[in-house]
Amino acid sequence: MAKKFYVVWSGRQTGVFTDWATTQRAVDKYAGARFKSFPTRAEAEQAFGRGGSAGVPPKTSGGRKAGTPRSKRSTPHTAHRFDVSIYCDGACEPNPGNAGSGIAVYRAGKLAELWFGLYNPRGTNNTAELNALYHALRMAEAEIKSGNAVELCSDSAYSLNCIRRWAPKWEKKGWKKPGGEIKNLEIIQDCYAIYRRMEEELTLTHVAAHVGTEGNELADRMAMLGAESKERKLRLYQGTMDIPKLLKMRAG
Repeated sequence: MAKKFYVVWSGRQTGVFTDWATTQRAVDKYAGARFKSFPTRAEAEQAFGRGGSAGVPPKTSGGRKAGTPRSKRSTPHTAHRFDVSIYCDGACEPNPGNAGSGIAVYRAGKLAELWFGLYNPRGTNNTAELNALYHALRMAEAEIKSGNAVELCSDSAYSLNCIRRWAPKWEKKGWKKPGGEIKNLEIIQDCYAIYRRMEEELTLTHVAAHVGTEGNELADRMAMLGAESKERKLRLYQGTMDIPKLLKMRAG
């Protein structure tokens, strides 16, 4: 039987998956789930990048129509197929202005660590996202070296595209692109250098922002805490790991 690749545009997790069991867990009973199978990874990744547009009619499941607003309550983290799942996010208010980054780490499906900081008084949302990604990649590399299966999740299509799609092309052209400079080049190069060392072992997943995915929501709260606290280093959150209480913190 030919192998299929599954795209989930809206679900508990979004991205390109290689097996139906994982896809089903992401979309089963998820209100407004949107997903579709493809015969090749290239077609799946292209369709995911289009967001389900351009003639691709994704399936839906659940009682509500696709696009209907969901409850503000978070969906528990369910990525048990990975030993470690790392969510990273950035926040900036105003943009440009006070920027911070946040990270949420899950081990065996349970929240284990929260990190915040990397304050920049003259940052942007993109620099905050890239700073979060850089430190998340460092954490992921250490976990992979320890023998763990790792997933890294971000709601920043820009950050993921920088290291997964654009950096290889920019590098071949001497880190130049047609039409002007590459913004945030130094941090992109740093992220890409780490990613390239473990590209075949790390799973990168793009998650939708502000749809209730627990890990993404917690990383968002930590990013806002980083911006508000003006903490320049990345600090381990020492507060109580009370998820409902954490989710009531200010969102980015």
